[in-house]
Amino acid sequence: MAFPDVALTGLISEQWKDMGWQGANPSTDFRGCGFVSLENLLFFAKTYPDSFHRLLFKLGGERATWEYPFAVAGINITFMLIQMLDLLSAKPKCLPGINFVKLLGENEHAFDILYCVAYELMDAQWLAMEASYMEFNEVLQVTRMQLERELALEDLRRIIDLPAYNLLYH
Repeated sequence: MAFPDVALTGLISEQWKDMGWQGANPSTDFRGCGFVSLENLLFFAKTYPDSFHRLLFKLGGERATWEYPFAVAGINITFMLIQMLDLLSAKPKCLPGINFVKLLGENEHAFDILYCVAYELMDAQWLAMEASYMEFNEVLQVTRMQLERELALEDLRRIIDLPAYNLLYH
């Protein structure tokens, strides 16, 4: 889906690095977050292909010489969201997590959409901070704080009501 006009030469291939995997075997990058991060990337590519490709190819803005690797950044975003929303506990105790569960009741794809929003927001923060690879964790933390603020809004009823939702290209 990242390169629709290019044939994949094998499940283990140097081609994976072009999408921002750390090595020729992308399965080794899933240790931290598992299958859900792959599902997030696939949802992003299928649902918001313009945003997906714009971020994959780093189109737009003043870019650093050493950018964040797209796929690995996506895995980190999934992990950040799971932690931020307290999804590993039986019932979220934090306000963003509590509000998110309500959004999930309204839209079964709320987590996937939030992932796409988070990716767009992270890239916007990246550009605003004029960040380089070594500042990725700082950018991710700023992104998390912004999402926490947005998920705490009193008038939030649907996932598309998030202010950062407008960053997605439809």
